[in-house]
Amino acid sequence: MSESPALAAENQKQSFSFTRLLPLLVIVLAVVGVFATGLDDYLSFEMLREHRHWLLDWYAANQVLAVVSFVAIYALVVTLSLPGAVWMSLAAGFLFGTLAATVWVVTAATLGAFGIFLIARYALADYFHAKAGNAGRKMEAGFRENALSYLLFLRLVPLFPFWLVNLVPALLGVPARTFVIGTFFGIIPGSAVFCSIGAGLGAVFEQGKTPDLGIIFSPEILFPILGLAVLSLVPIVYKKTKGRGSVEP
Repeated sequence: MSESPALAAENQKQSFSFTRLLPLLVIVLAVVGVFATGLDDYLSFEMLREHRHWLLDWYAANQVLAVVSFVAIYALVVTLSLPGAVWMSLAAGFLFGTLAATVWVVTAATLGAFGIFLIARYALADYFHAKAGNAGRKMEAGFRENALSYLLFLRLVPLFPFWLVNLVPALLGVPARTFVIGTFFGIIPGSAVFCSIGAGLGAVFEQGKTPDLGIIFSPEILFPILGLAVLSLVPIVYKKTKGRGSVEP
């Protein structure tokens, strides 16, 4: 006896939904595994300080492998939204120097962010659209119209969690190309700051101190970054101003 069309459609929907959620489930299981096995302990300043001499020696003997390994691990950390990316940025500055470290950190972080962006879009976008209704569609239309400006602003302002800025554009239908461009350029200033801190860790280690990560909130660093964030919104303000002027008699 064959099943009814309605039942077949419901079974297909359930199967489709599970398939969509499978990549997200893998991410969750991977995160649980990292914390359960204590691998997250390696993403800390204490581990960097304890193994700094070994890291320097290993990098000197395996420079290409060290860079490739760093980019791969950093991208995975970002994809899994694990804490510790800041300490990896410091380690990059310590090993590679400010300029090279900034290049590798920005590249790795963009790759990792793009990974979770794709997973979130594949797994959750349809569900979000179904639940958000007209309000969600209006918000999506407004965000997509100025996606690059909004994304640059969210990336530049250091108050928004990195993982959250990976998810929101995925749910609001931001094009993948726009997401990658906005992420890559938007995280350069903050990454450069942390990599420069890492480049000076040698003296910090010798003094037995810990780096002051709050430096990013100091006026001489925070204000220029906020200035760039404000500039990223100029196209939006211009469009709105131009639009208002066009409807006036």
